[in-house]
Amino acid sequence: MQDNATEVTAAGIARLAGVGRAAVSNWRRRHADFPKPVGGTETSPSFALAEVEAWLRKQGKLAEVPLRERVWQQLAGHPDGPLTALVHAGCALLLIHERPTVWLDASAGSDARLAAVLPGALEQVLTPRLGGVPGGGGRGAAVNGTAGVGGVNAVGGAGGVNAVAGPDGVNPAVTPPAVNSSPASAPVNTERSVHNAAKVHKTPTPAGPAPTGPTPTARTTATPTPSTPLTTPALHTPTGPQLLPSVPLLRGAAELAAEVGARQAFEFLLGRHLDANPRQYTLTPAELAALMADLAGPARTALDPACGTGALLRAVDARPDQELYAQDSAPELAALSALRLALHSRATVRAAAGDTLRADGHPALRADVVLCHPPFNERNWGHDELAYDPRWEYGFPARTESELAWVQHALARLTDGGTAVLLMPPAAASRRSGRRIRADLLRRGALRAVVALPVGAAPPYNIPLHLWVLRRPDRAPAAPEVLLVDTGRFAGEGRGGPDWEAVREAVTDAWHAFTRAGRLTERPGLARSVPVIDLLDDDVDLAPARHLPPAAVADGAEQLAQVRERLGATLRLTADLTPPAAGPAAAPRWPLTTIGELARGGALVMRTGGNGGHARVPVLTDHDVLAGTAPSGTLPESEEEAVLTEPGDVVVPVLGGGAVARVIDEATGGAALGRNLVLLRPDRTALDPWFLAGFLRGTANNRQASSYASTATRLDVRRLQLPRLALEEQRRYGARFRALDEFERALRHASRLGEQLVRGMYDGLTDGTVAPD
Repeated sequence: MQDNATEVTAAGIARLAGVGRAAVSNWRRRHADFPKPVGGTETSPSFALAEVEAWLRKQGKLAEVPLRERVWQQLAGHPDGPLTALVHAGCALLLIHERPTVWLDASAGSDARLAAVLPGALEQVLTPRLGGVPGGGGRGAAVNGTAGVGGVNAVGGAGGVNAVAGPDGVNPAVTPPAVNSSPASAPVNTERSVHNAAKVHKTPTPAGPAPTGPTPTARTTATPTPSTPLTTPALHTPTGPQLLPSVPLLRGAAELAAEVGARQAFEFLLGRHLDANPRQYTLTPAELAALMADLAGPARTALDPACGTGALLRAVDARPDQELYAQDSAPELAALSALRLALHSRATVRAAAGDTLRADGHPALRADVVLCHPPFNERNWGHDELAYDPRWEYGFPARTESELAWVQHALARLTDGGTAVLLMPPAAASRRSGRRIRADLLRRGALRAVVALPVGAAPPYNIPLHLWVLRRPDRAPAAPEVLLVDTGRFAGEGRGGPDWEAVREAVTDAWHAFTRAGRLTERPGLARSVPVIDLLDDDVDLAPARHLPPAAVADGAEQLAQVRERLGATLRLTADLTPPAAGPAAAPRWPLTTIGELARGGALVMRTGGNGGHARVPVLTDHDVLAGTAPSGTLPESEEEAVLTEPGDVVVPVLGGGAVARVIDEATGGAALGRNLVLLRPDRTALDPWFLAGFLRGTANNRQASSYASTATRLDVRRLQLPRLALEEQRRYGARFRALDEFERALRHASRLGEQLVRGMYDGLTDGTVAPD
């Protein structure tokens, strides 16, 4: 089948051909045979991928579309939307991963044959691994109400799935036994607002009764029991008609799986989709997921009741006969989470779609571990409907305390002695409306630790989020102390993120020592165990910073004296490096060239960043370039090779509107190039790096090469201009630019030392370690 259904935008064409978008606009104007738009809008048209590929190859502008790019464009331009395409691709990749010979047999014939036989082949995998049900629901990616993604529309739980009618009529009579035996009402979650790559903040729609309580036999509802379930299982086997538009994508995904493996192929497509929709999805660092899994410990059964795309459960260490349970109110994310987890491990995966607080998909489950990043600050979480829900063992949460509802849900789904780790906003530790519930959690020994993370650990990046570690009390007496940890000292500079290795070591070391002894010897400024009785005051404030003494300032006055000496030396160096007075000169009339022309002529190589590659290496971020600091960022591992910097490269940020260019030195060489950065690698026989970087920083140069939107400025590096000068003349300018760079770095260093001295003096004077005279 010709893949004319797959559409590609002008930006996608530019990526295919390795050119800028301006070049695509020129082709459209100059070539009468350029493919005509088949969709989109007048200002942002889309084109048939197959026609574009044929035209590029005919013009000699493309020898062959790279496999990764072709598969991605097929997914992004899928007629039923990228989420449906991702689910279909994930189903096929799981089949390839589990039963490659079945895939080879099914794909041997025509596209129509593949679409016809694939549902039966998928059932052989989806049913045992995910509890899939034959017979697809409505076509498309519609997720309003009970509609699933690409035919994802059914009710189920551990051990089985019950079908629910979809928009095109799924058979409602197919009802094998399911964990979710509590029926509820009405569709949930017609609003899609995402909170991270592994998580999605959702605004649930009030409908339906309370889910069952903390024990399978104790079942109380706030309203009469309606007839239509509110939860659906994550995945429903798509039908042949649903799969037919996806066949070219599935074949491409199979080719990609042959190159890199089915799991890596799915991770690439999912990651590319998340990166392509940054406003819709906010990534949560994998390091945070790993830390939460470490705190929870090993588990045979693990649950994430707000799973998103499954990052937290993916971080759980694999064990034999492991069972992973997940739920999300966004059906498309529940489906993707199920596929991702099934591809990641051999564990049994049971994922449900539905509002967890209103309609729990796993009410009979008692898990060893619960990991959760719940939605923050949700007022529409079911306060009115769930007033008599038996999960509220520690008190009925106020309307403004949705996070405490999630805390109690997690405790209700734990086995006795099981551990839950939740990512929480810091306000949940101190709001007066939640103090009674916090007090009861402390009295009964359910809350075991509160960890304050550094600023920048997870979105929202401007506040230090908390981790709450809870254990469902068993018959043992309540623990008399609670662990409080503050890792704020490990915050990184700017947007580089915290020092995760230091955070993980400090937190896990304190936690393991605390769990062994039941208390922790005080570690000033970092961690201490606090008697519960000391926290049970009028506020029941659990913020670690309010209960930890400041770190001991050893020889504070002596340290400040050393800072002062370093500041003085730096200021003297700055004075020495101050540029001499500028002499007047007549404005020259240089012949000019552009970066784009130099790249086409081979005088330099131009690369863009953003891929993590296979190996973990430091990542140079756009903030590092702007601030002149060492590489501080991270990127998720990917199959695409990272762009590694070399000494003499020139790196230019493309967002923000600043006239900045940085020459890579020996210390920074070898770092991976981060997002929103362009690397220029000059041919040293034709271009001097310092000459190149200096002229790229010209304000007028940047202004003429920038485009402006309502919220951002973007630099088109190809349009930046350079004078055509002999190499010897370039080096004269380069030497002056290099001296200016040294002066600039000395000023920055003096500024940091000055801030350190001022802050230290204030702290020393206020805590008594420095005398006022």
